[in-house]
Amino acid sequence: MDRLRMAVIGVGHLGQHHARILANLPDVNLVGVVDANPDQARAVATKLGTTPYECFEPLLDKVEAVSIVTPTIHHHSVASAFLRAGVPVLVEKPVCRTVAEADDLIALAKKAKVPLQVGHIERFNPAFEELVKRPIRAKFVEAERHGPFTGRSVDIGAVLDLMIHDLDMLLALVGGKVARVSAVGAVVFGGHEDMVNARLEFENGCIAHVTASRITRHPKRRLRIWAPEGYAGIDFVTRKLTLVQQSEEVRKYGLRVSEMDQATRARLKDEVFGRYLQVLNLDADRKHDQLTAELRHFIDCVRTGKTPRVTGTDGRDALELAERVLDALRVHPWEGTPAGPHGPGGLPTPAGFLFPPIQLARIEAA
Repeated sequence: MDRLRMAVIGVGHLGQHHARILANLPDVNLVGVVDANPDQARAVATKLGTTPYECFEPLLDKVEAVSIVTPTIHHHSVASAFLRAGVPVLVEKPVCRTVAEADDLIALAKKAKVPLQVGHIERFNPAFEELVKRPIRAKFVEAERHGPFTGRSVDIGAVLDLMIHDLDMLLALVGGKVARVSAVGAVVFGGHEDMVNARLEFENGCIAHVTASRITRHPKRRLRIWAPEGYAGIDFVTRKLTLVQQSEEVRKYGLRVSEMDQATRARLKDEVFGRYLQVLNLDADRKHDQLTAELRHFIDCVRTGKTPRVTGTDGRDALELAERVLDALRVHPWEGTPAGPHGPGGLPTPAGFLFPPIQLARIEAA
């Protein structure tokens, strides 16, 4: 099999990992890496034994597929150029800045008859892959995605940087349309929103509470689902999946505590998980990481013509839902009235300190 000629556009914090993985795949020939910072492009290219470029245009007729890991503001211009050239594209999330830009990429990919895949990497988390094999119909969901401030992705806020992962997974899991969206959030560092909570009401009756924060000291990425079939909980950091379901006895006869005698009721605490509720803990880890799995999947789609797991339309739908969250966020009234402060930047003036301010020691200049 001929090695697939590929390039990575944008080799910053995440893009350099795309390049590293592709350079080490035996069926890929990484013909170049592109970065607006020429020093960064040279450093990554030298390390991986490929060619550095400051712009992507020279690669349009040199590659058979491309991975685009630029800032979001450049996704449409770069991806559209490659799609017009008939080159399959993997573009990082969010797919574009606007739904209109995403629709344009979808149309270009359809016209060129090439794959357009969006980098919603949590779809390749082995715990999530294990969950979607199960017959679960989510009716209440809690999603949490918290992490420390990194100084990256400052061109977008917590919704497009973090929450969009969970919005994409919710759309894939729940299905159907979202009827209503409400949201509250706050700006902490003076730019975009840094913490957000959203409530989503699906037309099929499912309710989802989704939170995202990029000012949390310790990372936390969890998804919890309650359904008629039982409960499912994912820890995306440790890649663990916990499943809880009613036993056959409970499903058939129910569990009527009020009708139990005193001795049976006394044993209930020790027997509830086991006899009445069955628990399965799965360590869904695997040899290759999620990014490797995502890139291998994209390459397979390029070679075989299969539809990507996360299509351009999937990326577009997640972006549209994210925009609805942002719209709801901007109109939230902090005092409950339209006349009061509203939106993530309109947090009311603090009433005081929660505890006496810590005085930092003064360091005298030498």
